[in-house]
Amino acid sequence: MGMSHNQSFAAPAVVRLPRYTKTEQDEILGDGDDPFGVAAAGLTWLPKEEHFGIRHGDRLVAHAGLLRLPVAIGDTRTEVVGVGGVAVAPDMQGQGLARLVVTAALDHARTMGPQHALLFCRPPLVPLYQRLGWHPLDKDVLVEQPETRLVTMPLRTMVTPLRDKAHWPSGPVRLLSLPM
Repeated sequence: MGMSHNQSFAAPAVVRLPRYTKTEQDEILGDGDDPFGVAAAGLTWLPKEEHFGIRHGDRLVAHAGLLRLPVAIGDTRTEVVGVGGVAVAPDMQGQGLARLVVTAALDHARTMGPQHALLFCRPPLVPLYQRLGWHPLDKDVLVEQPETRLVTMPLRTMVTPLRDKAHWPSGPVRLLSLPM
């Protein structure tokens, strides 16, 4: 019969997802109340517009979402590509799937126009994203919330350039929308 192609040796492919609802999220993370560990922050989040995923057999096991957002950095008004909803199934962690799905999402983000991508993460995840080329911002970031409230983002804010010459301006950062 000769050698058969064993699926397990193929690098998992990242695919564009037509939708990403609670159903898909539950498929990755299970249906716990607070899969991202951010419920305590009490924030309202925007759904993402572009979705990337990795399937293992028939099951979705990783996701990253993208959304263009308006931001003010000091006196500069610009846009960033927000990265959010990054998730890897608990039983598939430690295999580089976060790197794969975030890298594919950023490849697409480079086609969207803004100079930088931005994400919010819990402090324990900062080293993971630093290994992927993200930089933590060392200042507070304000984000909008319902009832026209402005709140300080309690999670760590990280940015990465989407262009070779991109330079993050200095000054206070304010997201002119809900966070993603």
